[in-house]
Amino acid sequence: MKKNRMKAKLRAGEPVFGVSVMIPSPQIVEMVAAAGFDWVLLDCEHGTLTLESVELMAMAAEASGITAIARPVTRSAEHILQVLDRGVMGVQVPHVNTAADAREVLAAVKYHPTGRRGLAAGTRAAVYDSHGTLADYVKAANEETLVAIQLEEQAAIDNIDELLEVDDVDVFFIGPSDLSQSMGHPGNPKAPVVAEAIDMSFRKMRAAGRTPGTPAVAESVRDVLDKGVRYIYTHLPRLLSSSARDYFASTKLRR
Repeated sequence: MKKNRMKAKLRAGEPVFGVSVMIPSPQIVEMVAAAGFDWVLLDCEHGTLTLESVELMAMAAEASGITAIARPVTRSAEHILQVLDRGVMGVQVPHVNTAADAREVLAAVKYHPTGRRGLAAGTRAAVYDSHGTLADYVKAANEETLVAIQLEEQAAIDNIDELLEVDDVDVFFIGPSDLSQSMGHPGNPKAPVVAEAIDMSFRKMRAAGRTPGTPAVAESVRDVLDKGVRYIYTHLPRLLSSSARDYFASTKLRR
């Protein structure tokens, strides 16, 4: 397994910037890399990606020099295994609400002795059993695979102290959209109660020496950086729509 440059950057306290992609397209992954982003999130939870397209897009990411992270359909061990075996360098797992949930995610991601991920020699993740021994691959995978868990429900915020005590989680990701819905303000993460819950979570993450993550558009990225967030992405549709607005604004024509 190759070195995870994105994980190394996060360990060094450096920010990493990504784009969430929901549609199957290796070409879009190449464009994201050419634009200067560090990583791409392959979103199987909300998008139309199949396992085949995840594999092809992971190949495109590697060829382009960026890191592919997948969001599985659910936090089940089966869904986590399926995307990891396609060769992505990590997972961003949705709806993790308790320390027990987080430990189950880690068990699904890691091989023995840390976890119980199913081991197969012929997968793309294992480089088709063509380099080194399978034991070498297991050791590298346990070290290099990035684990991000999504805290996106009121229960996760209520349990954040115990969640932050779970070792081997690389990123604690606040999902503002689902969190706003869970807290009774759907689609409005700037509602005072939601915004305070998010800021409080970031403060606790930083105090515990853990890495915060969240999405951010161009207008908010400086703000989240100042709050200690280091794992950041924007959604492809928002990137396109904001660029389109800027484009048409430059024409000074009404639309």
